Amino acid sequence: MAKVYATGKRKTAIAKVWVAPGKGSITVNGIDFEAWLGGHETIKKRVRQPLALTKQEASFDIVAATQGGGYSAQADALRHGISKALASMDADFRAILKPFGLLTRDSRIVERKKYGKKKARRSPQFSKR
Repeated sequence: MAKVYATGKRKTAIAKVWVAPGKGSITVNGIDFEAWLGGHETIKKRVRQPLALTKQEASFDIVAATQGGGYSAQADALRHGISKALASMDADFRAILKPFGLLTRDSRIVERKKYGKKKARRSPQFSKR
Protein backbone atom coordinates (compact mmCIF):
# COMPACT_ATOMS: atom_id res chain seq x y z
CA MET A 1 0.00 0.00 0.00
CA ALA A 2 1.39 3.41 -0.96
CA LYS A 3 1.15 6.81 0.73
CA VAL A 4 -2.32 8.31 1.01
CA TYR A 5 -2.89 12.08 1.18
CA ALA A 6 -5.79 13.90 2.84
CA THR A 7 -6.54 17.45 3.95
CA GLY A 8 -8.15 18.09 7.33
CA LYS A 9 -9.73 21.38 8.36
CA ARG A 10 -11.09 23.03 11.53
CA LYS A 11 -11.84 26.74 12.01
CA THR A 12 -8.99 28.46 10.13
CA ALA A 13 -6.49 25.61 10.65
CA ILE A 14 -5.49 23.30 7.80
CA ALA A 15 -3.58 20.02 8.08
CA LYS A 16 -1.99 18.30 5.08
CA VAL A 17 -1.66 14.65 6.06
CA TRP A 18 0.29 11.80 4.44
CA VAL A 19 -0.37 8.30 5.81
CA ALA A 20 2.00 5.48 4.86
CA PRO A 21 2.52 1.94 6.19
CA GLY A 22 5.07 1.96 9.01
CA LYS A 23 5.69 1.60 12.73
CA GLY A 24 3.27 4.20 14.13
CA SER A 25 5.35 7.39 14.27
CA ILE A 26 3.63 10.77 13.89
CA THR A 27 5.59 13.81 12.67
CA VAL A 28 4.02 17.26 12.53
CA ASN A 29 5.80 20.21 10.89
CA GLY A 30 9.08 18.28 11.05
CA ILE A 31 8.76 17.79 14.83
CA ASP A 32 7.87 14.62 16.73
CA PHE A 33 4.17 14.55 17.72
CA GLU A 34 4.94 14.34 21.48
CA ALA A 35 7.18 17.42 21.31
CA TRP A 36 4.72 19.30 19.07
CA LEU A 37 1.82 19.10 21.54
CA GLY A 38 3.88 19.01 24.75
CA GLY A 39 1.84 18.13 27.84
CA HIS A 40 -1.63 18.38 26.31
CA GLU A 41 -2.59 14.74 26.90
CA THR A 42 -6.31 15.09 26.12
CA ILE A 43 -5.58 16.75 22.77
CA LYS A 44 -3.02 14.03 21.95
CA LYS A 45 -5.64 11.39 22.72
CA ARG A 46 -8.15 13.20 20.47
CA VAL A 47 -5.66 13.21 17.57
CA ARG A 48 -4.97 9.47 18.00
CA GLN A 49 -8.70 8.61 18.22
CA PRO A 50 -9.15 7.56 14.54
CA LEU A 51 -6.12 5.27 14.80
CA ALA A 52 -7.37 3.79 18.10
CA LEU A 53 -10.89 3.13 16.77
CA THR A 54 -9.54 1.34 13.68
CA LYS A 55 -6.86 -0.45 15.79
CA GLN A 56 -4.05 0.89 13.55
CA GLU A 57 -1.84 2.69 16.14
CA ALA A 58 1.30 0.75 15.17
CA SER A 59 0.50 0.18 11.48
CA PHE A 60 0.94 3.60 9.88
CA ASP A 61 3.49 6.41 9.88
CA ILE A 62 1.91 9.85 9.65
CA VAL A 63 3.62 12.97 8.32
CA ALA A 64 1.64 16.20 8.56
CA ALA A 65 2.05 19.92 7.88
CA THR A 66 -0.29 22.24 9.75
CA GLN A 67 -0.93 25.96 9.36
CA GLY A 68 -3.34 28.60 10.63
CA GLY A 69 -5.37 28.72 13.83
CA GLY A 70 -4.05 27.66 17.23
CA TYR A 71 -2.59 24.37 18.41
CA SER A 72 -5.99 22.97 19.41
CA ALA A 73 -7.62 23.74 16.04
CA GLN A 74 -4.53 22.38 14.26
CA ALA A 75 -4.78 19.18 16.30
CA ASP A 76 -8.45 18.78 15.34
CA ALA A 77 -7.58 19.46 11.69
CA LEU A 78 -4.90 16.75 11.96
CA ARG A 79 -7.48 14.34 13.41
CA HIS A 80 -9.84 15.12 10.51
CA GLY A 81 -7.05 14.58 7.97
CA ILE A 82 -6.02 11.23 9.50
CA SER A 83 -9.65 10.08 9.49
CA LYS A 84 -10.12 11.04 5.82
CA ALA A 85 -6.89 9.28 4.83
CA LEU A 86 -7.86 6.08 6.67
CA ALA A 87 -11.36 6.16 5.14
CA SER A 88 -9.92 6.47 1.63
CA MET A 89 -7.65 3.45 2.29
CA ASP A 90 -10.34 1.02 3.37
CA ALA A 91 -14.15 1.13 3.21
CA ASP A 92 -14.31 -0.80 6.50
CA PHE A 93 -12.49 2.07 8.25
CA ARG A 94 -15.08 4.50 6.89
CA ALA A 95 -17.89 2.46 8.47
CA ILE A 96 -16.05 2.60 11.83
CA LEU A 97 -15.18 6.33 11.76
CA LYS A 98 -18.44 7.77 10.38
CA PRO A 99 -20.64 7.12 13.47
CA PHE A 100 -18.13 9.00 15.65
CA GLY A 101 -18.37 12.07 13.36
CA LEU A 102 -14.65 11.97 12.50
CA LEU A 103 -15.21 12.41 8.76
CA THR A 104 -17.31 15.57 9.15
CA ARG A 105 -15.55 18.93 8.94
CA ASP A 106 -16.38 21.07 11.98
CA SER A 107 -17.61 24.16 10.12
CA ARG A 108 -17.91 26.52 13.10
CA ILE A 109 -15.82 29.60 12.32
CA VAL A 110 -15.67 33.09 13.81
CA GLU A 111 -18.53 35.28 12.60
CA ARG A 112 -17.44 38.43 10.79
CA LYS A 113 -17.70 41.88 12.40
CA LYS A 114 -20.62 44.01 11.17
CA TYR A 115 -20.45 47.78 10.67
CA GLY A 116 -21.97 49.85 13.48
CA LYS A 117 -21.21 47.06 15.95
CA LYS A 118 -18.28 46.59 18.34
CA LYS A 119 -17.96 42.88 17.48
CA ALA A 120 -20.09 40.55 15.35
CA ARG A 121 -23.26 41.20 17.40
CA ARG A 122 -22.25 43.42 20.32
CA SER A 123 -23.84 46.85 19.95
CA PRO A 124 -22.35 50.07 21.34
CA GLN A 125 -23.60 50.95 24.82
CA PHE A 126 -26.98 52.69 24.69
CA SER A 127 -27.24 56.09 26.40
CA LYS A 128 -30.72 57.45 27.09
CA ARG A 129 -29.38 60.94 27.93
